[in-house]
Amino acid sequence: AISMQPTTECTDFIIRPATCADCPTILTFIKQLAEYENLAHEVVADEERLQPSLFGEHPSAEVIIAEYQNSPVGFALFFTNYSTFLARPGIYLEDLYVHTNMRGRGFGKKLLAYLAGIAVDRDCGRLEWSVLDWNQPAKDFYQSLNAEPMDGWTVNRLTGESLTALADQC
Repeated sequence: AISMQPTTECTDFIIRPATCADCPTILTFIKQLAEYENLAHEVVADEERLQPSLFGEHPSAEVIIAEYQNSPVGFALFFTNYSTFLARPGIYLEDLYVHTNMRGRGFGKKLLAYLAGIAVDRDCGRLEWSVLDWNQPAKDFYQSLNAEPMDGWTVNRLTGESLTALADQC
């Protein structure tokens, strides 16, 4: 069983739970991921928001950090969701990122395997995530892990004024 304890896959590579001191690194990874996805203009996150939401009294998400030769090379940010059909919790992977110059070494697969281990350890029924339609390298990677694309589902989102307007209707 996997826990949120540091693990050594090989002598030069580890995956460990993030700490509050990792907020600058996490923010850098978020910005790099947004740049890769052509969404940098949408990032408003900063360290002051990350600290309480990830490491405060009621964290909204968790982060694991991948390090190679003592340097951060990737991360995964995830949170618990729930399946009414399974009557069990699940894990939703919000972000997975490996530095572009570190790809192809199996680090992304190790991050996902570690996260799958957390899901199994916590008796979760699912590990889920979304992938952008245009991101064929990611789609191919996930398919190589036997992940099932969920055809027939569309992600919906309320944010900003639309979110506030709906909330005002209660």
